[in-house]
Amino acid sequence: MVESKFSKVDFSKYFQPPSLKDARRRRREPVHIINDFSIPDEMKTIGRGKKYLIETYGCQMNEADTEVMAGILEKMEYQETEDTDQADIILINTCAIRENAENRVFGHIGRMKQLKLEKPELIIGLCGCMAQEETVVNKVLQTYQQVDLIFGTHNIHRLPQLLQEALFSKEMVVEVWSKEGDIVENLPMARHGHFQAWVNIMFGCDKFCTYCIVPYTRGKERSRRPEEIISEVRELARLGYKEITLLGQNVNAYGKDLKDLDQYGLGNLMDEIRKIGIPRVRFTTSHPKDFDDHLIEVLGKGGNLCEHIHLPVQSGNSDILKIMGRGYTREHYLDLFHRIKKAVPHASFTTDIIVGFPNETEEQFEDTMSLVRECRFDGAYTFIYSPRSGTPAARMTDNVPMEVKKERLQRLNALVDELAAKSNAKYQNQVVEVLVEGESRKNASVLSGHTRTNKVVNFVGPETLIGQLVHIKITEAKMWSLDGEWQREPEVAGR
Repeated sequence: MVESKFSKVDFSKYFQPPSLKDARRRRREPVHIINDFSIPDEMKTIGRGKKYLIETYGCQMNEADTEVMAGILEKMEYQETEDTDQADIILINTCAIRENAENRVFGHIGRMKQLKLEKPELIIGLCGCMAQEETVVNKVLQTYQQVDLIFGTHNIHRLPQLLQEALFSKEMVVEVWSKEGDIVENLPMARHGHFQAWVNIMFGCDKFCTYCIVPYTRGKERSRRPEEIISEVRELARLGYKEITLLGQNVNAYGKDLKDLDQYGLGNLMDEIRKIGIPRVRFTTSHPKDFDDHLIEVLGKGGNLCEHIHLPVQSGNSDILKIMGRGYTREHYLDLFHRIKKAVPHASFTTDIIVGFPNETEEQFEDTMSLVRECRFDGAYTFIYSPRSGTPAARMTDNVPMEVKKERLQRLNALVDELAAKSNAKYQNQVVEVLVEGESRKNASVLSGHTRTNKVVNFVGPETLIGQLVHIKITEAKMWSLDGEWQREPEVAGR
């Protein structure tokens, strides 16, 4: 019988849990750029003959973090596996946005207890945004002793050292920094694809929307140097990548902290990237408050800048937006929307909407419905409000009954579905450019990809088309996808 390595440990002697109070502070300390990433000599071959599995929950930033962790592990000669029974290391990269996602993670960790008993040498790690929450870490310490390693979003670059400690110590290894965050360059990365890539351009968020935990878990807004980003994009172009997505929690705030550059923002960066030979450039996620006129002007130049804008509104009522701490009004959002639409006439728009925020009345919800009708979004991510521990909204009285929230969500989704179907109907018989991403999830004999406007297109064609830009004539427009025929000798897109 293997003795539990946690049975005699007093965690308080060596662990200080992450503090949301500390994470809330925004000091004027300079952001440090770390370029000296290294793997200890004794860890460089520790993974030889061993395998790793990283399970990712959440947003594109989590996916990008997973690619970095995978790159680090592969530098230590671990090989990737999708089979938990074969894995020697399992890392669970988590999201803290939704309570339901958090519950799924805890359920998953709970089921790993038996796996750990059967394979005591297995290393189980919890990382990502959930690991930055003190309530989560304390819960893991008290309840989930099968976890060997906990680390946060700020110290991914220390994975070799943390793994070394986890492998050779008899205690759970916990390193979560309640700090504003630095920027670590030159990290290895095992990208999931060979034709699409995430490119982090900034980290953190200073907006502090009252319902959101991200500013606490990801730290303050800090931008990478433009020359580092441009160098990375040029290298991706050299390697033949067809599409990149520029990432940031609030991507429109890029450059505001680069005080030595004269008003250098996202528009400036994208104007430079526009000249690099990559066919498609996207960016996410935008905050309406920081979406400026220069960026709109640059997007209007077209070229490789894709005509899809994700512009979260969250609510169509100014009073609710104020309680949410969003920093803009309904009128400001609509003015911005129409200015972008004018500059990029063929753009598709998607958004995020929260239903049932504290104090939301029926009239205020109807304001959201009317805004959706005016904007005619191509799609929307819709959510029922649920409080996140540690946020200001969690201290508000959640006074909208659940049955009311569900009924409003149902009405909203019906409208979103209707508008999505009408938007897709416009593509009937059109020829569109599609980046072929792989087999359809529902039918392995069908290929699938996205248009420049981010529409899903399914069609029959040879596997050799995966990773290529092709032209597809749309034969059937459905609510959330388009079916089409591959044009071997392509017509001009849009005919």
